[in-house]
Amino acid sequence: MTQASTDSTSTQGSSAKGAATAKKATLYDSSKLIDVEAIKRDLEASSELPVYWVSDFDALEACLDDLETRDRVALDTEFIKRSTYFPILALVQINTGECIYLIDAPKLDLTEFWVVLEEMPMMIWHACGEDLGIFYLLSESPALTNVFDTQIALSYLTGQLQMGYQQALSQELDIHVEKGESQSDWLARPLTHEQECYAIDDVRYLLNLYDILHQQLNKQNLLDKVIEDCQLYTKELYDAANIEDDATYLAMADFRYTGEQLAVLQAVSSWREALARATNQPKTFILKKQAVRDVVVEFPKSIKQLTQKTTMHRSMIHLYGEELIDIINKARNLPAEEQPARIFPPYRSKDKTVSKAVQQAVKDYEAETGVPANVLMRKKWLSQLYEIIAFDLPIEDIPEGLKGWRNPWVMQTLIPLLESYKQELQDGMRMQQEEEEL
Repeated sequence: MTQASTDSTSTQGSSAKGAATAKKATLYDSSKLIDVEAIKRDLEASSELPVYWVSDFDALEACLDDLETRDRVALDTEFIKRSTYFPILALVQINTGECIYLIDAPKLDLTEFWVVLEEMPMMIWHACGEDLGIFYLLSESPALTNVFDTQIALSYLTGQLQMGYQQALSQELDIHVEKGESQSDWLARPLTHEQECYAIDDVRYLLNLYDILHQQLNKQNLLDKVIEDCQLYTKELYDAANIEDDATYLAMADFRYTGEQLAVLQAVSSWREALARATNQPKTFILKKQAVRDVVVEFPKSIKQLTQKTTMHRSMIHLYGEELIDIINKARNLPAEEQPARIFPPYRSKDKTVSKAVQQAVKDYEAETGVPANVLMRKKWLSQLYEIIAFDLPIEDIPEGLKGWRNPWVMQTLIPLLESYKQELQDGMRMQQEEEEL
């Protein structure tokens, strides 16, 4: 292994409490694990990994040489995104299994680094949503297919969708780490001892966590499903990072909005996105969501009305008020055929027959596969299936998440079930639309 040079003395140890040697075999459920002693040895080895700062070109080159020999690495990032549109990457932590690298991101050109990670056989993260958002922003990578997210893995084993890293280490490995530095200034140099320990701890035991989850998932025949859902998630993150400005309105669209209101929402949302990016400030600094809703409902026609009828900040009105009024007026004057399509209303009914039937179908499949119900079927996916059945949309429009391992069950069980309740779905969704139009 080619070792990266260091800017300072290698950091040994961490703030992790509870040494690996103190683990008790009784902690581990024998139905989950195979070799408790091996896990103890691996934890002890992880607690003693050397740590290297990578802050110059030579150190980065040596680090990349090392990474290119690896089959897997564990990663995390630290960044700042309080007053900017684009997050500022401050630190990348990488555990290779033999050492930990702290990549001093602001000092380095990481172009080649992203390529090496893209080609890595496996990258292991915990709750990688924001991390991959930065990855896609700073690299030219396509949707990644080499990501394993331990939070997704834990959801399959526990039914808890957003288990934090601290809880995961405590629950699965009896390792306790401090999390008090998460909101500190990661651009400060040098980092405090507490910050450095926090950053190191975020990856020190992540490979161990992966190994223990891998064993459990294998034993329960869930590993392939988790890997597929990890790839689904990375694709969703890629799509979110590359969404067109004129599609951002969908995150705030409401079925109660008319075509005219949706046209205004689309125009204002697109303008806000482009302006935030151009000025590198958060979208909410320009218009908070409530102010966008105010504009869509009130259709302000003047600066006075912007001031009186919306919650838009006065400083933003002063800077962009006239421009925003012009955007609103142009959107309102669009012909009907150029307005965005109305949003389908949600299904609601006092009669719980449909929901109970669906819940039973999900529960039955949960018993068959061992996949928790809330992992098996998302509310958003189910709503989309209701729309497809009620409004005779193409079956090919089913969500991407239902086109993989869930597809046989969806096509053979869930779709026929919903078809049998088609009238109830139509009545429930039509009722919502009619009530709002009165």
